[in-house]
Amino acid sequence: MPCTTILVGKNASYDGSTIVARNEDSAGGTFDPKQFLVADPAGRTSYTSVISHLTIPLPEGGRRYTTLPNADRKEGLWEEAGFSIRNVGMSATETLTTNERVLGADPFVTMRPAVGTPGEEGYEPEVVGGIGEEDMVTLVLPYMRSARDGVRILGSLLERYGTYESNGIAFCDVNEVWWMETVGGHHWIARRVPDDCYVTMPNQLGLDSFDLVDALGEKREHLCSADMGIFVDRNHLDVSLDGRLNPRDAFGSHSDADHVYNTPRAWAMQRHLNATSNTWDGPAADLRPEDDDIPWCRVPERKVTIEDVKYVLSLHYQGTPFDPYGTLGTPASRGMYRPIGINRNNHLAVLQLRPYEPLASRALEWVAYGSNVFNVLVPFYANVTTTPGYLADTTTHVTTENFYWANRVVAALADANFGANLPHVERYQEKVGAAARAVIGETDRAIREDDVDCVAAHEPLEEANRRIAALLRTETDDLLDHVLYETSMRMRNAFSRSDN
Repeated sequence: MPCTTILVGKNASYDGSTIVARNEDSAGGTFDPKQFLVADPAGRTSYTSVISHLTIPLPEGGRRYTTLPNADRKEGLWEEAGFSIRNVGMSATETLTTNERVLGADPFVTMRPAVGTPGEEGYEPEVVGGIGEEDMVTLVLPYMRSARDGVRILGSLLERYGTYESNGIAFCDVNEVWWMETVGGHHWIARRVPDDCYVTMPNQLGLDSFDLVDALGEKREHLCSADMGIFVDRNHLDVSLDGRLNPRDAFGSHSDADHVYNTPRAWAMQRHLNATSNTWDGPAADLRPEDDDIPWCRVPERKVTIEDVKYVLSLHYQGTPFDPYGTLGTPASRGMYRPIGINRNNHLAVLQLRPYEPLASRALEWVAYGSNVFNVLVPFYANVTTTPGYLADTTTHVTTENFYWANRVVAALADANFGANLPHVERYQEKVGAAARAVIGETDRAIREDDVDCVAAHEPLEEANRRIAALLRTETDDLLDHVLYETSMRMRNAFSRSDN
């Protein structure tokens, strides 16, 4: 799936939280309605992938977790992102690019359907595939105990079963954020996000430096599959001149498609978060949208807020000639690069672990559905046994009775008359954001003052989530009313003469 990710280390965030955030986008020409649910792995003994037909035994000890699956299960769950009650989080996956050298050395493990009829000459039985985005959260999140442990569990699954696609996966606990990238069918690398940095990931293999000595030795900041050093050497994958492995060059791609689809998104995010650190525009720019050396991670100019995360994951190149809603540049330049806030955003999930709150209320999962340009990001407590129906009961048919479809309708109407509708959208985003934060603040104080344990906290946390969902529904309906009116008044078949 096309996606965009930002990761924030605890010393780079505004409040000391670790933050993992990712847009899940559907493929071109498709839309995937999403649900926000709680899943309980109790009683599960095995898992079977819909896409690859692979069956994997599950360990004991899985814990309840939040999840954002597809409403239509025809291709499986696609649980995407969430927290377990252990206060560990996972977001999977960011689809990555690779190259022929890697895939020739370690091919993808793809499912091959049966050929012919059993018992007849020439029959070939089905060959199951490896694991992919459909499976990873389900297989790892309920069982991991830390961010590093999540890397270990998924790494062992990749080495044993393989994968049929290139992916990036994020893991977080209250102290660390880890980023993992698959390399070919069975290999992988992972790096700890520096505490004082943020990371930008735009559907392209992103790591631009990697310490193999650490990964194969002390494993302090880097991890990898056990034979990664041999794999790189045997297949001549390190193309550096100085012997310092650059995974982006060794395992990734630098295609013309990357330069219009991927790298401009990293440029746009860093242009916002490090606005004065570089010259971003014009012929003297230090970094341009199509450059291959945009850093994987960097220290921000100021601490990163949740609002910053929402803004950069909604970007459509505002203030540049590439903004499809703008007046700068030319018609050609305004459609040149793929926006981050795109029509086919399925959801945005922001995982925030707040070290200053009790274990019972530490994890906040911020959720938005639909195109990020027109939606609002809303916080919900993750240590719960159920989620509000407005976000959970998403249907596969269009209705404004749930948050997903209401957002999709709002976006389609607002896009048609962007200038007239944008003030309504901005007021909605500010009003809902402030009101939801007030509920979170009130509930946080009650949990702290009453010294509520993790189990007893379920009821007040769920009540807070219901309150937030109720105000969200009221304000979303009001926004829909406004954008419907504005767009209706500007229909091309309007006429100035009135019949009244």
